[in-house]
Parts: sequence; C-alpha cells; structure tokens
Amino acid sequence: MKNTAISAVLVSLFASAGANAGDGHAHWGYEGNVGPGHWGDLKQEYSTCKTGTRQSPIDISHSERLEASLGNIKFDYKTVTPEIFNNGHTVQVNYGDGSKIKVGEQHYDLAQFHFHTPSENTVNGKPFSMEMHLVHKNENNELAVVGVFFKEGKHNDELQKTWDKMPTKAGSREMLSGININAANLLPAKRDYAHFKGSLTTPPCSEGVNWFVMKEPIEASKDQIAQFSSVIGNNARPVQKKNNRFILTDD
Repeated sequence: MKNTAISAVLVSLFASAGANAGDGHAHWGYEGNVGPGHWGDLKQEYSTCKTGTRQSPIDISHSERLEASLGNIKFDYKTVTPEIFNNGHTVQVNYGDGSKIKVGEQHYDLAQFHFHTPSENTVNGKPFSMEMHLVHKNENNELAVVGVFFKEGKHNDELQKTWDKMPTKAGSREMLSGININAANLLPAKRDYAHFKGSLTTPPCSEGVNWFVMKEPIEASKDQIAQFSSVIGNNARPVQKKNNRFILTDD
C-alpha cells in the first residue's frame, strides 16, 4: 500500500478539526452534502471512495473456511499510557510502541484504535451498538485492522479508563497520565474472526487493507455507548458492495 494510505489512518485524521477552519483540507462528514455518498466528489484524493471496488465496511453474511496457513491472530499488546484525541470524526487512542499482532508470518504494529457508532461492519444485515477499530501496520506500510463489536450490556471497566478522559471538543487531546491501558482487555475471550480485503472507512478510502473482524462482541453499558454518541454522533459509513469478495473465517 502507498504511504498515502498510512497517512490517512495515522496522520490525516488529525487534520479533521482543522478541516472546518479552512486549512486546505476538504471537509467531510457523515451527513448532508459532505456525507459518505459525496466523499468521492469532495477532493481528487478521495475519488477511491466512489470508484473503489473493495471498499469497507461490509455486511458479513457468508463465510468460507480460512486456509490453515493464515490461522489464529497472535496478539502481543503491551500496557501503555496513551494519548486520547477527539479529531472531530471519532475518539482515537494513540498507542505506544511495542504492541503488535502476528497473522501467519506477518507482523503488524498497533498504532491506534478508535470507535464508531453504530458499528460500521454488520452481521446478517444488523449493526451492533458500537465498533472499535484497532489499526496496525507492518514494515511494508500495509495496514491490518482488527474490528471488535460492542453490544449493550454490562459496564466495561477498561473502556471507562478512556471514557473518563474523553475530550468533548474537536481537536482536543489528553494524555492519560497515571492511567494504564492494555488493548488486549478490549478483545473478546473467543477470537474467531472473519477476514476480507477492504479499505479505510474514511477518506481517502484507500484499498488494500486487511480486515479481521472478531465474531464475538464484547459489552459496554448503555450509558457508555450514549456518552460516545453524545460527543461524536453517528460516525458509521454505510456498508459497501462486496463485489464478489470472499469472506474467510478461521473456524
């Protein structure tokens, strides 16, 4: 994948707050004439949002067994004191160095995780209350995103560490001083997944992203989900056409 894709996930999201201030970035959003249906027309660099054939998110409704060569995801996440950032489109937690996953023979470093409500990927046509995307890249600047669904249920203590410091103003950020977070505590106990080739779910919608969506959701309370929604609002891109893509499963 080209470095522009990495910039889109790891850098350009930081420009979201400034986009409204006329800093040269094309403003995009989730409603009206800057909503998902218009992204591809807002800027030349966003054209893949309109012309791409392997776009994300998708509806996961059929799967085939994964080849044994890919196998389980091996998670190696460290406990860190991260930075939390409200970029105007989501709440993003910028992770420290040293955390990674291994899929087959590929290693990917965890860069950040962020949230969408409702979920962007759906299962059999139905969304979950919220979805977390853990964004990784390897030494070739290829992206791998692990998706985790949240359903309404019991209070999530690990999530609350982030929520307690959630910036409510676009462009604001907080260091979680004195608070240790381990993203492994935001993973389901059972880690079966659906895998497909897709894209970023925000402009520039660059393709070539390896998606691994956990089948088992985790829980967050009604109040926790509502807190995120009250700050960010609906930030889910609608599901995209599969265009004959295979959805592979590891079980």
